[in-house]
Amino acid sequence: MTGDTVVELGGDDTRTHKVVEGLREACVRFDLASPIWLEPNITEFRRTAKTRFRSDSFVEDIDFDYLEIQIIEEDGI
Repeated sequence: MTGDTVVELGGDDTRTHKVVEGLREACVRFDLASPIWLEPNITEFRRTAKTRFRSDSFVEDIDFDYLEIQIIEEDGI
């Protein structure tokens, strides 16, 4: 593993907006361009609440195998 981070987002935004903002924030922290959501990413994310962005999702070359995001939700918050 090259690195990891947790992005905590509250507020009244939709889940989709929170996912997009969380991914953007994680990419800023890792100094990466945001990946492109390909159909396999969308399908996997809808099914499991996580996905891996591989090199074909990035416009620039990446020096790692993949970027994985996962939604962690806390009940009652």
